Amino acid sequence: MNMDEGRRRLAHLRSDPRVSLTVLDEQNWYTHVSLIGRVVELRDNEGLTDIDRISQHYTGRPYPRRDRGRVSAWIEVERWHGWGAHKDNSQTG
Repeated sequence: MNMDEGRRRLAHLRSDPRVSLTVLDEQNWYTHVSLIGRVVELRDNEGLTDIDRISQHYTGRPYPRRDRGRVSAWIEVERWHGWGAHKDNSQTG
């Protein structure tokens, strides 16, 4: 993940690194994948290289706001599950 340095979320992640992230299918919200894990590293995004890579992928251009720092969070996925077309999971049993 990549966040603005001023986000309150960073303070929350520093005190409790547990995270969940759900990605929805744009055509059918019932089809989605949820990832559950924890942030294992927070790193200043020097030169905005991480956010530029994300922005380039989705917009074809570098990230436009250059006056604020960014922080990248590296997540270790502990488990996941999918619904709809991606129905499956990493749960045992």
